[in-house]
Amino acid sequence: MIIGIDLGTTNCACAVFRGEGVEMIPNSLGQTLTPSAVSVDDKGFIITGLAARERQSTHAEQTVTAFKRYMGSKKSFHIGKRSFTPDELSALMLRSLKADAETFLGGPIEGAIITVPAYFNDTQRKATRRAGELAGLNVKRLINEPTAAALAYGIHKRGADTRYLVFDLGGGTFDVSILELFENVIEVRSSAGDNRLGGEDFNDVLIEMAKRRFAAELGGKIKEDGELHQRLREAAERTRRALTEAQSTTFSIVWKGKGHSFEVSADAFEQAAEGLVARLRDPVLKALRDSNIAADRLDEIILVGGATRMPLIRRAVTRMFGRFPSASVNPDEAVAYGAAVQAALMTRDAALNELVMTDVCPYSLGVDTSEGQAGGPMISGLFAPIIERNTTIPASRERYFTTVADNQPYVSFGIYQGESRWVRDNIELGRLEIPVPRMRAGQVRVDCRLSYDVNGLLEVDVHVPTTGKRNQLVIVDKGALSDEDLAARRSALAALKVHPRDSDSVRATVARAGRCYENALGEVRDHINRLITQFEMTLEGQDPRACEAGRVELELVLDSIEGRSFL
Repeated sequence: MIIGIDLGTTNCACAVFRGEGVEMIPNSLGQTLTPSAVSVDDKGFIITGLAARERQSTHAEQTVTAFKRYMGSKKSFHIGKRSFTPDELSALMLRSLKADAETFLGGPIEGAIITVPAYFNDTQRKATRRAGELAGLNVKRLINEPTAAALAYGIHKRGADTRYLVFDLGGGTFDVSILELFENVIEVRSSAGDNRLGGEDFNDVLIEMAKRRFAAELGGKIKEDGELHQRLREAAERTRRALTEAQSTTFSIVWKGKGHSFEVSADAFEQAAEGLVARLRDPVLKALRDSNIAADRLDEIILVGGATRMPLIRRAVTRMFGRFPSASVNPDEAVAYGAAVQAALMTRDAALNELVMTDVCPYSLGVDTSEGQAGGPMISGLFAPIIERNTTIPASRERYFTTVADNQPYVSFGIYQGESRWVRDNIELGRLEIPVPRMRAGQVRVDCRLSYDVNGLLEVDVHVPTTGKRNQLVIVDKGALSDEDLAARRSALAALKVHPRDSDSVRATVARAGRCYENALGEVRDHINRLITQFEMTLEGQDPRACEAGRVELELVLDSIEGRSFL
């Protein structure tokens, strides 16, 4: 049996699809939410979940939370006498969830679908997969949290074409994704977000308010990881939750036997959090822009994540779109619920209709290049995107480059992920070199193809047409795949390595258009020429869906000019 797991910043949850629907899996306490907290007791034993979180304010040096924010980084957490990486802490949480699930289901877990923020980069995704394997899980797939949420809302059951925007504000991350359902295909059109924005940041706003109020009473500088800070953090969480249902509440703590409190109004909190609310807008606009879908064409706005319960967030979303968002599914459980649906789709559960689900690459993938200036020096370290962000995956794209110096003996490509013009501001994933014949600058062409799949496997293929030499690099978390799995996935990617212009259908259409151009005269010939040029530009974009749509459109125009093809 495959389960779905939401590995959250604040809470984790897991679910399973069996019978006719999804069941949330309770933990050992009978609760569906397990706090993402790890602690070490005085004897050195590991404690996870609610028991660990309850120790945070009293045993701050032995407890850690919100470690998901540092997935993929080199940050180390010291709790007690031990040191842990973020993926090791996540593995401890996943191991606990796995044990609870096996107890509930009465047998071993075959595998798991684990959710990640849509805006997690390649390093963070590999760290998440690594955490799952450290926990003893067979990680079948990582799925983006907003995509899982859409499944929880039953987008896979809708009959007509529909478009959704998923607004996912959790404890530590913010994601926005736009999805479209058509002809039993769920396609993620775009994703954007902020990996350092969530409910914890709104807690920090309340903590800063408290620090200003209590400065004279508490005195001195409050340590960020000290016991007093943890007391403030716990009080801030309670206060924020209370303001979800009340216009005002009391922020209170007890420190060194003395009580400290002040009244917080919803208006004062909203005013103090204006900067955070403003940060929600840019990812929404970016997702809409990248999807080429106007806001008024969206059928529904879906709220996901516990932080979306805040009235100030719901008002902000309502103002953005001029209508009320949907929150009919428990925002804390939606992601795990959808992951369970994805698990059922993967196993082709008979209770679900056949459905194809696509996702997108959240960041652009490309290489470093150099560029000459007229009469000036060569500029190096520039980023050349090959697979643009929000490209539907699996995808394979190719660009060609030329040598930049006379008698250059080899070409070196650094492989990067990001959006900055400069590679130094992006994330380096690997490096590859290939020898080239020593000729004048610009006379040797080098083709570079990147192929990327839903599991994070990136294959780099560099080819020098002049010599026929080819060099390949596979970038993958080697511990995550067996040799057989790796071979199967590389074989699947190989099927994509055809430029759209080289497919038989495109070749036939281009040849037909060329013949029609030769047979036509005057304005008709000029019109055909413009259509061919436009289609060639579409082909250069290498988007299979756009290329096929352009080909069909060109064929229809040619039919109108000379009648339908006789074949």
